[in-house]
Amino acid sequence: MSARNIQYAIAAVFFILGGWCLIAPQSVIDLTIRPDYRPDDAIAPLLIGCFGAQACIAGLFAAFSIFTRATFLAYGIGVLPFFGFNIYFYFVEPVFNELILLDAAGNAIFVVLCFLGYRQLSQAPR
Repeated sequence: MSARNIQYAIAAVFFILGGWCLIAPQSVIDLTIRPDYRPDDAIAPLLIGCFGAQACIAGLFAAFSIFTRATFLAYGIGVLPFFGFNIYFYFVEPVFNELILLDAAGNAIFVVLCFLGYRQLSQAPR
């Protein structure tokens, strides 16, 4: 897989999960947040939608930028704290149910893709 195709795969994860948050924020709340923590005020879907819009913008950057080895490395490292978020809010303070593992899976996909992109560009002639 070329580095460019790896970028498109990274963008696709942003578009899929971010698009879900943008298009159907209430379903994200209903399907991922445990009932005891589920907000009932009108601002919650707006905030989830804003989060989704930001993810879609990140997907645009991923799709239309020119990635270097440093870009793949930075993306891969930048995703790591999100695993802490997933672990904390699933195991320690169980705000999210098992569907938050979709986010963790998306993050794992990011890390693998960043590794593959970094490796691909490391092997390419300069």
